[in-house]
Amino acid sequence: MTDYRSPLLDQPGAVEADGPDAGTAWHYGDPLGEQRRAATGAGLLDNSHRDVLVVPGPDRLEWLHAICSQHLSALADGAATEALVLSPNGHVEQHWQLTELADQVWIDTEPHAGNEVLGYLLKMRFLKRVEPAVVTADYAVLSLLGPDAPAVLERAGLPVPSDRAVALPGKGFVRPALSSGGPVDLIVERAELLAVADRLRAAGAEPIGSWAAAALRVERHRPRLGLDTDHRTLAHEAGWIGSAVHLDKGCYRGQETVARVQNLGKPPRRLVLLHLSGDSERLPPPGSPVERDGRTVGFVGTAVQHHELGPIALAIVKRGLTDADVLSVPGHGASLDPADAVAELPTGFAGRSGSTSTTA
Repeated sequence: MTDYRSPLLDQPGAVEADGPDAGTAWHYGDPLGEQRRAATGAGLLDNSHRDVLVVPGPDRLEWLHAICSQHLSALADGAATEALVLSPNGHVEQHWQLTELADQVWIDTEPHAGNEVLGYLLKMRFLKRVEPAVVTADYAVLSLLGPDAPAVLERAGLPVPSDRAVALPGKGFVRPALSSGGPVDLIVERAELLAVADRLRAAGAEPIGSWAAAALRVERHRPRLGLDTDHRTLAHEAGWIGSAVHLDKGCYRGQETVARVQNLGKPPRRLVLLHLSGDSERLPPPGSPVERDGRTVGFVGTAVQHHELGPIALAIVKRGLTDADVLSVPGHGASLDPADAVAELPTGFAGRSGSTSTTA
C-alpha cells in the first residue's frame, strides 16, 4: 500500500514513524517505558503496514518448497515458519513469514514488498495449480510482544496458539511466535483492525511503537530485511540458517552458496550486536560504515536507544573482528557485544538468531 496511514495513529500520544514503518506509530510518548512494558508484560504493536498474500491451490506446498529456502512440502495445517528467496549467487532478496491454514498458505512480508513477492511467485508458477494474490487491502497484521501475550489473548476471548496457528472467529488467525521471545501475530480482517486492537488493549496490552519493537528485536539479535542486510548479504551472515533456511531439502535457487558456506563454516561477514558510546544524540542511519583504524569493516543496520543497554545497533561486519578491535560509526565509538567477540566461527555457525523451523 502506498501512502498508508494506520487508523491506530489516531490514538493519544502517537508519533508517526518514518522510513519503512511510515504510516504506523514510532512511539506513543514514552518509548523507553513502552520497551519495559513489552519486555515484562504485553505490548501491542501496529504491524498493519506489512503486506499479506495468500497462496491457495492443491500444488501450493510442493511448489513453494521448490522455490524458497524452507522445507514446506510437509507443512501441517496450522504450522508456521519463515523462508527466504535467494539470488542465484545466494544473496538474500526476500524474507517471508508463512502459515499453512485451511488449505492455503498465508505469507506476510515487509511493507511495500507484496508486489515484488507476487511478481516472483507468478514468474515461478509455470503450470502449477496455485493462485497467489496480494490481500493487504483486506487483511492486516497486529503483533503482541512480551510474556503476558497468551494471558492477554485469553482475557480478550481470543484463541491462544501453542505450537500451531489458530483460526479467529470469522476470518484471520493467531500465529505463535516464530522465534524465542518473538511476537505472537494476529492476521485480522482490515475492517476489524480497530475493534481487535481495542479488545486487546482492554485485556491489558499496552500500545507500543516501532522504536520499542526495534529495541527488543536488536537485543534478541534478529535482523530485518532491508535494514540489517544489503544486496550482498548471505543467509549465514544474518543468522537465518535453521530459522529460515532448511539444510536438508532439495535444490532451490542459491542453494549452492548455502551449501558451500555451510561446509566451509566461514561466511565472509557476520551479524553482530554493537554497543555505541553515545557521544552523539544522533544514532547512525542504516548503511552507515563501521570502521576500524580508518578502514570500513562493515555497516550498521538498525540502531536504537534501548531502555537498559543504552544505544545499540545490529551490524554486519567482517568475520574476524574481536573485542580487541577499536571500532567507530558516525558520531560514536563502538564495541562488540561480548557474546559476539570471537575471531573465528565454528563450522556450521548459524548465528545467535538461528532456531529450528516448524515444518510439521
